[in-house]
Amino acid sequence: MTDDIRVERQDGWCRLVMNRPEKLNAVNAPMLLRLIAAIDAAEADPATRAVLLTGEGRGFCSGQELGPDVTPGPNGPPDLEALAGTYHHEVVRRIRASRLPFVAAVNGVAAGAGASFALACDIVLAAKSARFVQAFVRIGLVPDSGATFLLTHTIGEARARALAMLGDAIDAETAAGWGMIWRAVDDADLGAEAEKLTAQLSRAPTASLAAMKRLFAVAGTNTLDAQLDLEAKLQGDAGRSADFAEGVQAFREKRPPVFRGQ
Repeated sequence: MTDDIRVERQDGWCRLVMNRPEKLNAVNAPMLLRLIAAIDAAEADPATRAVLLTGEGRGFCSGQELGPDVTPGPNGPPDLEALAGTYHHEVVRRIRASRLPFVAAVNGVAAGAGASFALACDIVLAAKSARFVQAFVRIGLVPDSGATFLLTHTIGEARARALAMLGDAIDAETAAGWGMIWRAVDDADLGAEAEKLTAQLSRAPTASLAAMKRLFAVAGTNTLDAQLDLEAKLQGDAGRSADFAEGVQAFREKRPPVFRGQ
């Protein structure tokens, strides 16, 4: 049995750990299938209300492992379209479509698809020693796993084009300054900060957080009128929730609310 994806269940949330530290957590098809299954299991578990994604050891995820099944060989070129569409892209789609808030704790290099897995999360914390790199150009490929979308929407087209075309790495503090990630923290503090943040999200009105994810997913393409209409609808849904009633009651009673995601 392999443990290249390790699931650690906590009180109200879970940690998903990419666990191939000897390869800086490079992924392959079986590992990606297990990651997708772990995300699906968290999604289906009513006791899980937030997810923390991180890597074991010195790296977050160095991207796709360049094994014989994904490199040119005697049988011709590999089918990278199928690899990206079936495996890498499904991870990004699962994270973005999930009802759960996802926190990424980037503890080292996040390269290629690994960078996209981090940027697909709702809130990204990174150790100050972490690096983000779009390495595709170095081997004659194009960015995938949503990199062109995620980078363009976070740091703008000029920077996205340069990172993709030059293949330069940027450090976590630069990434935070550009708006690519939420915050860069001291290496020694990353684990505790990420756990604290994930636990906080697990105690939040998670139905509201899921609705926020829906709003942000379309904010870049909606017209203002369409976005206002969607905000009104989802606000109406939130106003009928038990969590809203609890939030108002707690405010009146001057106590912390106890949200249940309902």
